[in-house]
Amino acid sequence: MAHALVNPDGLHDPVPFGYSHTAAVPAGTELVLIAGQYGSGPDGAVVSADFAEQVKQTFRNIGTALAAHGLGLGHVVQLRTYVVDHDVSKLGPITEAVREAWGTQPPTQTLIGVASLAAPDVLFEVEAVAVRS
Repeated sequence: MAHALVNPDGLHDPVPFGYSHTAAVPAGTELVLIAGQYGSGPDGAVVSADFAEQVKQTFRNIGTALAAHGLGLGHVVQLRTYVVDHDVSKLGPITEAVREAWGTQPPTQTLIGVASLAAPDVLFEVEAVAVRS
């Protein structure tokens, strides 16, 4: 059995905001943990100073990390998203990127506003948890 994403009655519909409320992972499932990815190219340098571009590249990097394990974005059950100097205007690019990656079945996600990340030009970082049945 694959993981199950559930958005219970009695809670608001989170899908338009780019996440699901819960994910159930069956016993015996292998977890694959993806360290914080950011909007970098293969050389480690940030690809753009533009927030939206960093978001897009970050999710491409998560896809690359998952592919190294024979997995895809559909295997992700949880995201932890870190945003430098978060404000409401940054939700649009994040939600759009999540929608492009996961459609109507986004993983669970927590967004955390932070003062800074590992380097001054990094504006966005995401950790992911994926499952292999």
